[in-house]
This record gives sequence, structure tokens and C-alpha cells, in this order.
Amino acid sequence: MNERIGVTDDEWAVISPLLPSERGRGCRPSHDNRRYFEGMLWIARSGSQWRLLPAEYGKWNSVYRRFRRWCMTGVW
Repeated sequence: MNERIGVTDDEWAVISPLLPSERGRGCRPSHDNRRYFEGMLWIARSGSQWRLLPAEYGKWNSVYRRFRRWCMTGVW
């Protein structure tokens, strides 16, 4: 289950404008939307628990919180 799941650069060029910017959300800098998006894809494809998300996608709680925020704002 440690297979990297991601999107190509061409696919990302289509997807990235549809996602909200995470810049300027308080005192901490946000991380790249692509890394978090690929983490969400890994969860969807593997059916795993959030806590088992590989570290290469970021902290599981940060990825989950962004996923939840995107759900609440209608991105998903």
C-alpha cells in the first residue's frame, strides 16, 4: 500500500485552478495543494484510515482538515 498515487503535470494543470488557495490562512504557511490532493487520492483509492496516510503526503491530520474544509465549502 505504499505505492505513490498522484496526478500528472497535465492533469494537475486542469485540477489546480479548481481548488481554493490556502495562502494567508493565519500565522503558519500552508503547504502545496497538490501534495494534499494526492494524499486525499491515496485515502480514496486505498480505503485506509487517515492515520495510516504515508508521511510523503504530509501529516494525516493536516490532510484530513483540508479535506474536511474543502467538503464544507463545496469543493468536493
